[in-house]
Parts: sequence; structure tokens; C-alpha cells
Amino acid sequence: MDLGLENKSVLIVGASKGIGKGIALGFAQEHCRIVAVARTESLLVQAQTEALKQGAASFDYEVRDIMNCDTKALARELMQKYGEFDVVVHNVGGSLISRNHLGGAEEWNYALKFNATAAIDMNSELIPPMVERGRGKVIHISSISAVMLRGNPLYASAKAFLNAYVTTVGRQLAPTGVMLCSVMPGAVAFEGSYWDKFIKEGHPRVEDFLRHHQAINRFGTPEEVANMVLFLASDKAAFMPAANIPVDGANM
Repeated sequence: MDLGLENKSVLIVGASKGIGKGIALGFAQEHCRIVAVARTESLLVQAQTEALKQGAASFDYEVRDIMNCDTKALARELMQKYGEFDVVVHNVGGSLISRNHLGGAEEWNYALKFNATAAIDMNSELIPPMVERGRGKVIHISSISAVMLRGNPLYASAKAFLNAYVTTVGRQLAPTGVMLCSVMPGAVAFEGSYWDKFIKEGHPRVEDFLRHHQAINRFGTPEEVANMVLFLASDKAAFMPAANIPVDGANM
């Protein structure tokens, strides 16, 4: 299937490893012009090398920590340097945050910023030019935890907030030609991931988790999440605004 993404300008926030790197390499294979943002330059350099080998029209990167910068200013800076983007992918957040369900506002606000509002802050700058042009795709990487509400309460709640943002704001944007949506991965394994250590150790919790929670009886891969992101970034998905799409191996 020709996705029609060649030479599209793509911004990926959180693109240096795991799902983010898988997404970057997917866009590279579609010969896109990629701008990647992440915290670790050495990992970005590795991603750049691989992406260019796999066909990226270009691959530029910016070393930033979204939790310690002015995210609106970052969005403006990126557009001034690289121009307006056709596709924006926010692969930000994670569950490695406070697990104290009785924590105070500081802990909950950190989880919310990390998993939702830092990206929303960038959208306030990145989306208006798309609306003016009448086209654009903004794709958030959410989590199946947003609807299963299982695991870390702070993480699940933050991703549920993100899904509500995608649904409500996505509906408002739909008539403008700008599509806002999200992908909700389930358990994905890759080098350095939460499950990677347990898999390598042959830990019994792996078999237990797969038997009780993964109908497909295996973990997902970054490439499988990336495939959905690429489809959503294409015009093939034009009738899917405001959607939160599970890619979770029939999580249960």
C-alpha cells in the first residue's frame, strides 16, 4: 500500500529508542524528512544513522528534555528552524513515575505533564499553522492503561486525560482538515523496556502476564505500533479524526 508520505515533514518527540525509534524508522522507510527530539544525543545519533540507511530523505535532531524546558518555546523554535510540519508524533511519557496513589498534587501534576500536558502545550503552537493550511496530522502515543485503568494509577489517569483531550479537541479540529488522534499500545517489549529484563531472566511473571493479560500470548513490537502510526499519518486514515486506537494484542 502506498501511504503517500514521501518527503513529508515529520516531527517525532521522543524518538531515540523503543516505540519512538520504531516510529522514526517507519517514517524513514517512507522517505520522509524527520526531525527528532529526545534527551540523549548518543541515542539520537544512532537513530539518525539507521534512519538514513533505511531511506529517510533527511534526519535532523534536537537534544531536549521536555520536562525541563519551555515546551511552547521549543515548538516555536522547531518551526522557525525546520518549517511547519505535516505530521507531529508525541511519543512522550511513561509509567516510571510516582506510584503513590495518595500522593499530593505535585506528584499527580508531574505524571500529567509527563504523559499529556507537555505535548498539549507544544500543540498550542504546532496546530494553528496546520489549521491555517487546512491539513495536518497530530498523533499521540497513549496507552491501553487509559481504558483498562490498571497498573500505576497516576500513569493510567494521565493517559485517560490524554485520551479525553484527543476525543474532544479532535472533534473540534475535524472540520478544519487537521486530524488529532492517538495510538494506545499494550505491552511492548524491546531492548531496555520494562519487560526486557524479565524476559532475559526467564522470570515466571512473564508467562503469568501473557497467560492472563495477552490474548495473543506474546508481547508487541515497536514496529507494530509504528505501522498504525504510519497509517494514521497517511490520507488513508482521513475518516478517523479524534480516534484512540488500541494496538495491544487483545489485552484483557
